[in-house]
Amino acid sequence: MLEKNFDVAVVGAGHAGCEAALACARLGFETIMFTVSVDSIAMMPCNPNIGGSSKGHLVREIDALGGEMGKNIDKTFIQSKILNRSKGPAVHSLRAQADKSEYSRSMRKTVENTEHLTVRQAEVSELMIEDGVCRGVKTLAGTVYHTRAVVLCTGVYLNSRCLVGEMITHTGPNGLQAATHLTDSLLQNGIRVLRFKTGTPARVDRRSIDFSKMEEQFGDERVTPFSFSTDPEDVQIDQVSCYLTHTTEKTHEIIRNNLDRSPIYAGIIEGTGPRYCPSIEDKVVKFAEKKSHQVFIEPEGRYTNEMYIDGMSSSLPEDVQDAMYHSVPGLENARIVRNAYAIEYDLIDPSQLKSSLEFRDISGLFAGGQINGSSGYEEAAAQGLIAGINAAMKLKKQDPIILDRSESYIGVLIDDLVTKEMMEPYRMMTSRAEYRLLLRQDNADLRLRKYGYQAGLISEAEYRATIKKEKQIEEEVNRVKSTYVGETDAVQSLLRSLQSTELSSGSSLAELIRRPELNYEVLSPIDPDRPELSESVREQVNINLKYEGYIKRQIRQVAAFRKKERKTIPENIDYDQIGSLRIEARQKLKKFRPSNIGQASRIQGVSPADISVLIVYIESKKGTVNR
Repeated sequence: MLEKNFDVAVVGAGHAGCEAALACARLGFETIMFTVSVDSIAMMPCNPNIGGSSKGHLVREIDALGGEMGKNIDKTFIQSKILNRSKGPAVHSLRAQADKSEYSRSMRKTVENTEHLTVRQAEVSELMIEDGVCRGVKTLAGTVYHTRAVVLCTGVYLNSRCLVGEMITHTGPNGLQAATHLTDSLLQNGIRVLRFKTGTPARVDRRSIDFSKMEEQFGDERVTPFSFSTDPEDVQIDQVSCYLTHTTEKTHEIIRNNLDRSPIYAGIIEGTGPRYCPSIEDKVVKFAEKKSHQVFIEPEGRYTNEMYIDGMSSSLPEDVQDAMYHSVPGLENARIVRNAYAIEYDLIDPSQLKSSLEFRDISGLFAGGQINGSSGYEEAAAQGLIAGINAAMKLKKQDPIILDRSESYIGVLIDDLVTKEMMEPYRMMTSRAEYRLLLRQDNADLRLRKYGYQAGLISEAEYRATIKKEKQIEEEVNRVKSTYVGETDAVQSLLRSLQSTELSSGSSLAELIRRPELNYEVLSPIDPDRPELSESVREQVNINLKYEGYIKRQIRQVAAFRKKERKTIPENIDYDQIGSLRIEARQKLKKFRPSNIGQASRIQGVSPADISVLIVYIESKKGTVNR
């Protein structure tokens, strides 16, 4: 039997696996990353974009921590825009169309040229666990890799099968090999396994589309990069257009007439699908009153004619897909290159994980990405990065990096995964973040660079630059607050030109900036002492002044939140000894094993009364519970 030694093994080379492996290797640990196909590294099997509502926040946070996704999409995007510009800055979200093949190729190049990182094409079939400690992995070929930590990032490959009508193929996405042995090892080691489903729409030949019947969708004139280290001038490129069309009543009729042939409604599919990214069959059934649904036609890359039909994911039979897509304006003569399909796969119940993404009962075993029940490239990459960082922290014998809900979307994502019942694939949304005005995509570096620096993925120079930026923002906010202007001709003329009320007495620049129609930039003509500052600093100054009252209120809310988070729950607490707890609360607390009162309060089925009982019990046992 062949045996090899590494510090860390990462199982899977998708978006989670790449971030996990890069983090461990960059922190100096000999890392091996396994994949069923080297050609599928960082593959984008579904939508051809990175970012979007709330997901753009995740990518910015990944970058702030020292991850790779933001840098990679900056090098390979073909269109970029900030969504929700008409709304407040809390929900502004950067989204970029990717050149799929270039994205994968670029990430593969980064991975293959990273010191301490080895890529291996092989199927991992077994976890080597002894006395509650993960000691390595074994491949299907029989080779044993002895390691000190393992990170599972298997995506949607575990026992996966793809469905198009009644046709079932036991493969992973895009016809790649499924991983059919590892689930047995998980079960043998007492790990609870669930089964979910997701899907993807058809791809059609660009040359067969009538774009004259569609609305052209352009990128931003001035592109904003994802990565804080990318020079904004480097991303001002010629962009590729997307197109908008809609389903019709005929589309819906075709679908309704063939629901009995859909695996979803025929009972063939066992797994639960994502509520917030439904198939077109689900949309037609659940929103029966709607006469049409938006459909975005998106290029898969600069050098391919494949176009992605965003909004029409399906698992209907091929003949029904043909009729359905042809009923959409502009797609009447579309030639399908790849059929839409649904995919089912195994995953773990994420309630078995700590907030560090290490298994509670198996030391040295971590998990990140869709194996934890999430959906989306960005959610996967965020978890992979945290799992990789914390695997490295464990090997360093240092405390894990744990982000809480009040300081990051990544914190919200992981906290939700480990404290909530996982009934369907989890998708990040801005509405899930209680403190979203503080967790904007524009200030991710200010919030999280310190953690990236603490972990060792952010350099001293990068961290000092962030501290300098923070100081510049503070100084400029204070200067603007103490700078006053009077009713001079220049001031009144500028206000009139901006349709703003003229002054009747002196005013600080800060008071003027807070007017809805004004901002920091447009007042520069009456602010001769304004210093030369970067665009990102000016943006922060404007937001901090405009939303100062709301920001202060959320900061007070965060302080109250953190009081609960600081009230820790002893690891060895016996919930069966707390007689006043309701049975449901006791069952849920035993299952999720929250680390603090804040987490306990977010578990469904644990009431405020249960929390009060729990606090009283812990207080009464202080000094004895941990003995």
